[in-house]
Amino acid sequence: MIRSMTGFGRAEATVSGKLIAVELKSVNHRYFEFNCRTSRGYAFLEEKLKSYLSTRVSRGKIDMFVSITSVEDSDVEVVVNHSLASGYAKAFSELADTYNVENDLTSSILARLPDVLNVRKVQEDENEIFDIVKPVAEEAVNKFIAMREVEGKKLSEDVMGRAKTILDIVSLIEERSPETVKEYEKRLYDRICELLESTTIDQQRILTEAAIFADKVAVAEETVRLRSHFEQMELIMQSSEAVGRKLDFIMQEMNREANTIGSKVTDAELAHRVVDIKAELEKIREQIQNIE
Repeated sequence: MIRSMTGFGRAEATVSGKLIAVELKSVNHRYFEFNCRTSRGYAFLEEKLKSYLSTRVSRGKIDMFVSITSVEDSDVEVVVNHSLASGYAKAFSELADTYNVENDLTSSILARLPDVLNVRKVQEDENEIFDIVKPVAEEAVNKFIAMREVEGKKLSEDVMGRAKTILDIVSLIEERSPETVKEYEKRLYDRICELLESTTIDQQRILTEAAIFADKVAVAEETVRLRSHFEQMELIMQSSEAVGRKLDFIMQEMNREANTIGSKVTDAELAHRVVDIKAELEKIREQIQNIE
C-alpha cells in the first residue's frame, strides 16, 4: 500500500514502575533520517530505536521523542556519605569538649547537614529498559504507519485521477494528429495552386511533402510510451514496498515524452492539450514527492 512520508503516532503505558511515552512525526526527505530525544540518562535508546524503526520505515525525516518517568522509587537509592558524616560527628564532639557545651547531635540533625545524604539513580540494565520501551514504541509506530497509509491512499487516488485526465488528453491527441496531416496537405495544395495559378499540379509531390510532414509530426511512438509509463506506474503503486524513488524516475520519463510531443505538434489545439498534460504531470510530480 502506498504510504505518505508525513505522519504522526503516539503511545504511552506504565511498565515496571515507569510511565513510558513515545511520540514520532515525520516530513518528506529523500532518504531515511532519524533524530531521537530521550529523557536524561536514556540516550542509549537512540541507536536501538533507530535500528528498529529502519525495519519499518524506508524514507522520511523522522523525529522521535521518548519520555521515561518513574512512578515508583525503585530506581533511586539514598546513600550515606559516611566519611563526611563521621567528620561532622567528630566536629560536633570537638565543639562540645572545647567549649564545655552539650553535644546535642542527633541522626536527624546529621542527616540535614550538606551532602551527608545523597540520592542517586540506580544503575539500570540497558537491554531491560529497551525491552519495556519497545512495545510502547511499536504501538506508536503502528499508529504512525497507519496514518501514513491513510494519507498515501489519498495521494494514490489523486495521482491516478490525474493520470486518467492525461490519458484522456492523449486519446484526443491521437485522434486529432492524423487530421493535422490532412489539413497540411490541403493547405499545401491550395498554396501551390495559388502560386502557380493552375490546378495542374504534381500530385505525387504533394503526397511526398505531406508524408515528410506526417513523419515530422507523428506522435504515435511517444503516446504509446506515455501510456506504457502510466501502466507501469499503476502496477508500482500497488506494491507493498517503498516506491517513491521508482515513481520519481517514471515521472522523468513521462515529462520527456510530453516534451517530445510538444516539440512535434504544430496545431494550436494540440499545443494547448500538451500544456494541459504538462500541468497535470507537474501536479503528479508534486504528489509523488510526498510518497515513501
